[in-house]
Amino acid sequence: MSGGPGGRGQRKKQPWGGVRPFSIKTKLGALVVVSVLITTGLSVIAVHTKTELRFITVFSMIATLLITQFVAHSLTAPLDDMNAVARSISHGDYTRRVRESRRDELGDLAQTINVMADELEAQDSQRKELVANVSHELRTPIAGLRAVLENIVDGFTEADPETMRTALKQTERLGRLVETLLDLSRLDSGVVPLKKRRFEVWPYLSGVLKEANMVASARASMASGSGSHTRTDVHLHLDVSPPELVAHADPERIHQVVANLIDNAVKHSPPHGRVTVRARRGAEPESLELEVLDEGPGIPRTEWHRVFERFNRGSVNRPHGPGSDGGTGLGLAIARWAVDLHGGRIGVAESERGCRILITLPGPSSVPN
Repeated sequence: MSGGPGGRGQRKKQPWGGVRPFSIKTKLGALVVVSVLITTGLSVIAVHTKTELRFITVFSMIATLLITQFVAHSLTAPLDDMNAVARSISHGDYTRRVRESRRDELGDLAQTINVMADELEAQDSQRKELVANVSHELRTPIAGLRAVLENIVDGFTEADPETMRTALKQTERLGRLVETLLDLSRLDSGVVPLKKRRFEVWPYLSGVLKEANMVASARASMASGSGSHTRTDVHLHLDVSPPELVAHADPERIHQVVANLIDNAVKHSPPHGRVTVRARRGAEPESLELEVLDEGPGIPRTEWHRVFERFNRGSVNRPHGPGSDGGTGLGLAIARWAVDLHGGRIGVAESERGCRILITLPGPSSVPN
């Protein structure tokens, strides 16, 4: 199971916290103090040298204006730079950045603008990648389905079961892609009502694993792909303790979580590898801890925070074994969304081999309505 970065790396710099040694307030305060000192000093000189007060006033005003102009320029120059960068961002150019050489509030603002530009650039790249992936995925089954139907209409082939089975295969591929896009729409729309109920974990997860095996076998015979694995050489193992373990959650959403995690684990398992789904009782009544473990290359700790980001397709260039592909990069993001709906937690955990994803679902008293 892979979890490499899918876009630009996040900035590690942090804004200057607490008291800044060169904050704008400090500079303005210093400006007032210097102006007062200049005026006082010139007044003392005027008293000792018997210089007329009007000359002292003029000199004091000139000196104060020069210092004020210098300070004002140091404050407005970076604002002009930020304004230019913000204008470029509004026009769709996410490549420009603001210089971060200051150690004051304007430096913090420059860093914030740069972080925003990084995120917008990454999202724009992800959007273009999604459009390209969806366009490619749609074009292939549509072309195949059109060819089959045209041959039938033109009389070159008969509408026999084998021909219709080919058309059905392409239609199912389109259906899986549309289902993925609907999941993405739910992911963006916010909270979805949960249909929670109490269920026994062993027969429930056993059904999920059985269905995963059946779907993989069907896809392997069709060889249609569409972002889901078609491998049948990986063994799925279920470990539930105690056998009478029960949970309280939305079975449909948990099915979505486990199916996506199994699909991702199988893709990155070595030939004839093993994927284990483990269930244990949580700390609260009817709470549940789920683990999905594989024997793949694992995930570097530095990339754990990127695993559940949408469109993240991992750092492994070629998934292990035949029948694997890169997918759309939405499976783990959808899994996190479904777990968050339950008020639970999902993340990468320590493992001696491969990757281990740990899910914690709260009991019925903690599940949000």
